[in-house]
Amino acid sequence: MSATRHFPKPISAGRRTARFVIGALAACQLLLTPAFAQAPQGKGLPVIRDTEIENLLKDYTRPILRVAKLSQQNIEVVLINDRAFNAFVADGRRIFVNTGALVDATTPNQIIGVLAHETGHIAGGHLARRREQLAGAQTMAIVAMMLAAGGVAAGAASGNNMGNAAAGAIIAPQEMIRRSLLSYQREEEQAADRAAVTYLNATKQSAKGMLETFERFQNDQLFISQRIDPYLLSHPMARERIAALETLAKASPYFNAKDSPELQHRHDMMRAKLVGFQERPDGVARRYPPTDQSLPAQYARAISAYRFGNMSAAVAQIDALIAKEPGNPYFPELKGQALLESGRAAEALPPLRKAVSMTDGAPLIRAMLGQALVETGNAAYMDEAIRELQQATQRDPGSPGGWRALAKAYGMKNNRPAADLASAQASLITGDFRTAQMLAARAKQTLPPNSPGWLRADDILNSKPPKSDDR
Repeated sequence: MSATRHFPKPISAGRRTARFVIGALAACQLLLTPAFAQAPQGKGLPVIRDTEIENLLKDYTRPILRVAKLSQQNIEVVLINDRAFNAFVADGRRIFVNTGALVDATTPNQIIGVLAHETGHIAGGHLARRREQLAGAQTMAIVAMMLAAGGVAAGAASGNNMGNAAAGAIIAPQEMIRRSLLSYQREEEQAADRAAVTYLNATKQSAKGMLETFERFQNDQLFISQRIDPYLLSHPMARERIAALETLAKASPYFNAKDSPELQHRHDMMRAKLVGFQERPDGVARRYPPTDQSLPAQYARAISAYRFGNMSAAVAQIDALIAKEPGNPYFPELKGQALLESGRAAEALPPLRKAVSMTDGAPLIRAMLGQALVETGNAAYMDEAIRELQQATQRDPGSPGGWRALAKAYGMKNNRPAADLASAQASLITGDFRTAQMLAARAKQTLPPNSPGWLRADDILNSKPPKSDDR
């Protein structure tokens, strides 16, 4: 762009009309933000992967998806690194949950209620219907504004004030359409709430956690509720949701059902893990002071110790956790991760092998073991590393770290085509299509024609970036 400063020309009536139409369409596009709360914007979401948390969320959603008749849809719960209490759906395949929601929810039931709500959006086909509403709104916006634009042009030609009145007429339909779409979205939210209660009743779980969540939202809204127009909201005001759901929830014979102690313990451990990884030591100490000798508190402090460089203390604390709960596979996983990330790859192998065995080869843990084998630099470990990483990437092909480690292992075996292909896979996952296709083309030149690797390289070469509405 030139550094020369350009002053805008006066806008003609016709150009004003075009800008009003574009503005209306932009306002409609904002209404595509997903269901439970507004989705984060940007090219990519800050996704967190963790076997312990993912398995717990699968256990939370499995019965809900079953009664919603979505068990065969391969719906996954994706964890987003965001401190806000938020969850949303962006398509019919994924439920996104912020880490803030998991940390702030004190019981499993509170998060299960949120997941049931998001499941209601998927089962109800709300996103597809919202696109239909948006398409209709765009058409109405264009027609209304082109009609009003005639008034703008007529007023400008006659030199009277009719043009100003017609310009106001352009804005009025836009506001009516926006309110209509917001009203439709509020109806969807209420429908998802009712569906959630149905799912919870069918699985003999309480809707009390949903009410507790809405009460949290109500407290957040108290300071603005007297000066906000509820018709400009995409979600019902929290007090309205509580009023609408309280009767339904309390009518359930399961309203006073409690989460099992085992599930509550897993939930507490998940929260401690997130705090340990996301907070600074002073933040961890505030939540879990030294006087708190519970297992979750010790878990959070052990994670914090390794993250901030106190490795001797961290290993001792993790060993104490293993002694207290020897059947927990995520404690040896943590020990292996701590040792690997501190440059002690060889020492990380025994706990990671144990964690892989205890989790029936969980792919994320298996990928970490493969990475540790590679990071030892010991050529004797490379065949084992390749086996582990191949199995990890077959079961979880969407993890770029496993592909990168596999590329490095192949590189150490002087298998350049396989290394290029694994690197291409990693680049494809991260959205670097240019690099992915360059590496795939190079691999394809030397791989045997029509071999599995050659065919995969050809697939990468023919792949296209996803459209923005598919992300």
